[in-house]
Amino acid sequence: MVAAANLVEVAALVGDTARATMLGALMGGQSLTAKELAYYASVSPSTASDHLGKLVAAQLLTVTRERRFSYYRIASPLIATMLESMKVVAAIQVPLRLQPRSANDETLRFARSCYDHLAGRVGVAVTDALVTMGHIVLTDEGGEVTPSGERFLSAFGADLTPRGRRIFCQPCLDWSERRYHLKGLVGARILDRLLGLGWLRRVSGSRALQLTAPGRTGLSEIFRIEMNNEGVPASEKRRTSESLIL
Repeated sequence: MVAAANLVEVAALVGDTARATMLGALMGGQSLTAKELAYYASVSPSTASDHLGKLVAAQLLTVTRERRFSYYRIASPLIATMLESMKVVAAIQVPLRLQPRSANDETLRFARSCYDHLAGRVGVAVTDALVTMGHIVLTDEGGEVTPSGERFLSAFGADLTPRGRRIFCQPCLDWSERRYHLKGLVGARILDRLLGLGWLRRVSGSRALQLTAPGRTGLSEIFRIEMNNEGVPASEKRRTSESLIL
């Protein structure tokens, strides 16, 4: 009975349109103020504060106060996984409304941050490439970095040193592609490196990520991924650069 009651409480909190919009805005992994979240949800600051108080009390969000501002973020990777899973179920089970996709929808489907890791067509393509090259082994239950994968990702500059008790490598079902991308420490470090190299660039006010010209070249040379003009991974593969042939 207690578990059922807790489930009802969480479902009710997430089920509100304004709160769901705020949670979605925070799925980019960044911290946002109450004013910013009120803007995203199209509600007044006082209404936003009320919603945010409930989410913090339920431990779905955490809040950090610095000077005059309070910054909110998703409480943990577990909460992010729950929210992403709900979005997958909604995308698959709920009949699609007859509305054309917006440019923002297409941008999110191409590449976006899923809490702290890479999602969308680019995220799935990177995961597929790592699996094809034998660097990652994925099943429905979990993931593993192979010895060649450790060498490859280390040469790429992704620091895979374990920190705390965090999940190391695990598949995450992509709500738009309906296939796996990588989450956990491995997924997070790959995204960190792609951003650090300037291959991906954050889009202001959005979870969307933009693939840069150096990024398109880098994905081709290092991960053997060719993206066509529509951002879809092409079947043609190019040879890995000499520095990362392992």
